[in-house]
Amino acid sequence: MPKFSVILAAAGKSSRFRDPNYKKPFALLNRKAVWLYSAELFLKRNDVKQVIIVISPEDKDEFLGKYGPNLAVLGVEVVLGGAERSDSVQNALAKVDSDSTHVVIHDAARPCLNADLIESVFQSSKTNPAVIPAVPVTSTLKLSKNGSAVDKTVDRSHLYEAQTPQVFERELLISMFANRGELKPTDESQLAEELGYPIAIVKGSVFNIKITSKQDLAFARACLESQPKPKFDAPIHPFADDNLFR
Repeated sequence: MPKFSVILAAAGKSSRFRDPNYKKPFALLNRKAVWLYSAELFLKRNDVKQVIIVISPEDKDEFLGKYGPNLAVLGVEVVLGGAERSDSVQNALAKVDSDSTHVVIHDAARPCLNADLIESVFQSSKTNPAVIPAVPVTSTLKLSKNGSAVDKTVDRSHLYEAQTPQVFERELLISMFANRGELKPTDESQLAEELGYPIAIVKGSVFNIKITSKQDLAFARACLESQPKPKFDAPIHPFADDNLFR
């Protein structure tokens, strides 16, 4: 039976989020921190043996102060990130349990993940060494080199928007990072692609949005309300209102 270790990527600068109190993975969504939504879903699965959240060193004291009890109850490990996303994931990869067969990387700022999508990606990983969820691009795409005038319309017929969680065989992911050199991929599937590894695609979800701006929180609330509420056997975190820490 596959054993999965999950890495939640939360070490970004959140420069476009523009909130003086929170970075986007730690913002409140229905009075709960964004990162907790996906953490809870992964921890509900019996085949998930480990969850690691990667945070910026500058966030360490505040994060541990706010969420120390949550981390203790959930059993989530904390790793400090690096200058780039790939550095952060590599730091977390060094902490992955040696008996895990697969590593899952998920953007902590994607709170609208659902159990069905996790199941789909995990199932595909049993027969594919690298798997990502993705959705077809539906909007008309324009190329503009200067940002103020259209150069041309881009053919969207074979374009997909990559999402997370992305799942890799652990040994493959270790090999990928050992050979990444100066590459600075924006996600792990790009690194696999650059190194020539095949990547399988499963159907993603239009609800699986990534929080980028504060306006995205309103859309995320609507997405969460449209999904079935997960049922947990016991309280998953000790505080119902994270706003107590604000």
